[in-house]
Amino acid sequence: MENKKMDNYSVAVVGAGPAGLFAARELAQAGAQVALINRDIKAGGLAEYGIYPSKLKMKDGLRRQFQQVLALPNIEYFGHLSVSLDDELTLSELQEMGFDAILVTVGAQGTKKLGLPGEDLRGVYHAKDIVYHYNRLPPFAQQQFAIGKHIVCIGVGNVMADIAHWAIRELKVDQFTAIARRGPGDVKFTKKELESVIRNLDQAALDAEFERCAPIMRAVGQDPDAAKAFILSAMEGAEEPVSQTRFSFQFLASPHRMLDDGKGGVRAIEVEETTLAARPDGSTTANGLGTYHEIPADTVIFSIGDRVDTGMGLPLDKRGDFAKNPEPRFPINEISYEAYNPEMKQPVEGIFLAGWAREASVGLVGTARKDGTNAAQAVLSYLSTIQPRTEQPLEALNAKVEMLQKPVVRAADLKKLEVAEAAHAAEFGLPEYKFASNDEMLAVMGLARQRETS
Repeated sequence: MENKKMDNYSVAVVGAGPAGLFAARELAQAGAQVALINRDIKAGGLAEYGIYPSKLKMKDGLRRQFQQVLALPNIEYFGHLSVSLDDELTLSELQEMGFDAILVTVGAQGTKKLGLPGEDLRGVYHAKDIVYHYNRLPPFAQQQFAIGKHIVCIGVGNVMADIAHWAIRELKVDQFTAIARRGPGDVKFTKKELESVIRNLDQAALDAEFERCAPIMRAVGQDPDAAKAFILSAMEGAEEPVSQTRFSFQFLASPHRMLDDGKGGVRAIEVEETTLAARPDGSTTANGLGTYHEIPADTVIFSIGDRVDTGMGLPLDKRGDFAKNPEPRFPINEISYEAYNPEMKQPVEGIFLAGWAREASVGLVGTARKDGTNAAQAVLSYLSTIQPRTEQPLEALNAKVEMLQKPVVRAADLKKLEVAEAAHAAEFGLPEYKFASNDEMLAVMGLARQRETS
């Protein structure tokens, strides 16, 4: 593969988060022509719209790296352009245009729901929508969310910690409770992410939770003292509190239903009490006990992960994820990056997966970057086994874009947007400024907004 020139090959990379961007760079540096197609106007994905807004140093560093990627001469950026069965462009169309390979790196575009009673009440939300809202991703930035004073967040990962940061330090709510089906030994947040809110922790409530959970934890080989020490270790680098919010955990509690306040809103969440059982691999599972109790709440946020966009048109596996070839032809570190059709029992020729599209992850930029780079290597290995197609896919894609009833954003347009947002930040004395709508962003880039087809 190393000796074969890739100059005559063209690859479409769908999704411009960290996995897509770094995959595009790897492919471009090998000589391939790359079309980088992004649903959003801005590149960056969760690096732009998922990292907490106050982490400006991290965001700015990543933005500079992304700008360098987009500046590569053989990468052409197509922002504000969606790819799915019911959007402006489909994977089949890209194949018909003549791209030698397609690498799908889209993030978690679908919302995972549990189908619980009361899930559609006012005040019940999915974490992704909330994160996109405070990170000002259109159209979420313009949506109204009924956030009350008593928030229950289901899940104990880093996303929960970020939402707690927002609720406790920005909204200054009265109560923020994180609940988990399993125990304190199975939390998923990092110490660093907890530092912004740990000073608001209700220590007495935490002590009571550990006293209740300790016998159950010991029965499955977990150390409650070590688990408690981990949570409290965030105190070492803790930020000073800015609110009187009471932050607490409830473990061994599985959401059962949301209770109506009689006016279409939520007044409480009913949870089933659980216990832990050990698995053969050393992990634990939570088993329901058939007993229930209520936790008062006027806002419930599900931070339980997301699902892939089934409208992409790719085959799914039994878990509902995009299916991967179980016997990959082009593995990287024994990992399969190849899309697969389980019914046909064969790979989807020329289509590869990376980042969240390949496997739901913890959302770390470094993880996505590595996965995108490795996936690009798998694509290059595949290209080395085929002859380049004779079509001109980039010309065909540009022709398609010209026919659309909407503006498509290019890399040069993004530079105009950066200048406009920097000017607004300076004018208002803000560390950064983001336009809240696509219309505003398109306007400052000089792109006329036309009526979009539904």
